[in-house]
Amino acid sequence: MGAMFVSSDDWVKIGTRLVLALLVGCVIGFNRQKGGRAAGMRTFMLVSMGSALFVMIPLQAGADVASATNALSRTIQGVTTGVGFIGAGLILHESSRESKAPRVRGLTTAASIWTSAGLGAAIGCGLWQMALLAGFLTLVTLSGVKRWEQFFKSRSNQRKLATDRTDVTDERY
Repeated sequence: MGAMFVSSDDWVKIGTRLVLALLVGCVIGFNRQKGGRAAGMRTFMLVSMGSALFVMIPLQAGADVASATNALSRTIQGVTTGVGFIGAGLILHESSRESKAPRVRGLTTAASIWTSAGLGAAIGCGLWQMALLAGFLTLVTLSGVKRWEQFFKSRSNQRKLATDRTDVTDERY
C-alpha cells in the first residue's frame, strides 16, 4: 500500500489527517471571520475536514490501487463541484438604489471555501506538506494582498486629492 492509502484500523493516520484538515480550515476560517465575512471558522473547518473525509473513503475501501485511484478521481471531482455550490451561495448580487448596477460580493470567500476544500482533500490524500504550504500561501493572499491593495488604493486617492486641489487652485487664478 502506498503512502496515500490508509488502513481502516490505522487510527493515528486517520485522526492525524482529519485533525490537520480541521486545523487548516480553522486558520483560514478565522481569517475570514475576523473580517466579518459570511462564512467563518466553523464553515471552513467543516468544508476542509469533510473534503478530507470524502477522499479518505476510497483510499480505505479500494480493493486495489487502480480502482481506488479511479474512485478517488471521481470523489475529488464531486467534492469540487459540491463545494462550488456552497461558494455560489455565498456570492450575493446586490444593486444600489442610485445606480441599479449589479454589485457582486463574496467572491473571495467563495474562492476561499473552494481552496479550503482542496486543502482538506490534499491532506486526506496524505499530501499534508503541500496542503500546509498552500494553506500558508492562502493566508498570505487573503491578508497580505489585501494590505497591498489598500496601500496602493490610498496612494491613488492621495494623488487624486492632490490633483483635485491643484485643479481648484488653478480655477481661482
